[in-house]
Amino acid sequence: MSIDLSMRHLRAIVAVADAGGYSAAARELHIAQSSVSRSVLEFERRVGVSLFERTTRSVVPTPDGAEFLTIARRLLADFDAALNHFEGYLAGTRGSVTVAALPSLAGSMLPTALADFRRDRPDVTVSVRDGLADEVLAHVVEGTADMAVTVAPTVPAGLSAPRIAVDRFVGVFPPGHRFDGRTRVTWGDLAGEPFVAFDRDTSIRTYVDRTLTEAGIELGPVTEARNIGAVAGLVAAGLGVSMVPALVVPMMGFAGVQHTAATGPVVERDIRLVHDPARPLSRIARALRDTLLGAAARGLDLPAGARWTTGD
Repeated sequence: MSIDLSMRHLRAIVAVADAGGYSAAARELHIAQSSVSRSVLEFERRVGVSLFERTTRSVVPTPDGAEFLTIARRLLADFDAALNHFEGYLAGTRGSVTVAALPSLAGSMLPTALADFRRDRPDVTVSVRDGLADEVLAHVVEGTADMAVTVAPTVPAGLSAPRIAVDRFVGVFPPGHRFDGRTRVTWGDLAGEPFVAFDRDTSIRTYVDRTLTEAGIELGPVTEARNIGAVAGLVAAGLGVSMVPALVVPMMGFAGVQHTAATGPVVERDIRLVHDPARPLSRIARALRDTLLGAAARGLDLPAGARWTTGD
């Protein structure tokens, strides 16, 4: 049996049951009593059963009506919840957004911005997918993330990539190292020093290798690792010093390494907000994009050595 049913029928039937009569249900629904009666009768005629037993003083559900009311209430609850969610989506207060980011940015830069974003949108679901630069860009290209926060110097053609922040490289070293107590170290000071490097798949390694090559600096023995925690632990164990972006430093705090400004030259990396203009952003995603682009104006905090820019 195929039943032609609308929300109008469901609301009328539930209202009659809750109010105990047609007149009261009509007042509750702000419609004419005849409309309520017609909706109930239409449904009864289509299914071939009576939903209500009518007496001189009240209207009560029949056994068939009681069974159907259980279904009707569930359908109305699901329908109203879905509409409420969609209204929130349209208003930019509900929904979900996915942002891909380098680990250093996911752990030290995004949290402040996401907390600011969620303050007025507590019901929004935010997913952060961290990975290496190529992986982060792939999320945007493949559409598995709404946007990415990365330092990729070369962004695939067609993608939008305004700069939203900058951080500078600093020297990190174990306590008691000869760099300890200095207000700054130069890249030249690294000559002959044992060094802990990020591996060649990371964006940090690209900056370090280029700077060392341009300055003609030869390191001592090099130990490589891929993730921030491993590099921090190796430095803390005395296997070498390292050069890392300022936004990496907070994630090394567990290891007790020391750090100081790096000069000669000052090396900075541009942090960009990448998205694909060919994939329209939802209202929620646009709101997060605006939060990141406006972080400088909002005065959101960043670790020392990093600063928000104005989306140039």
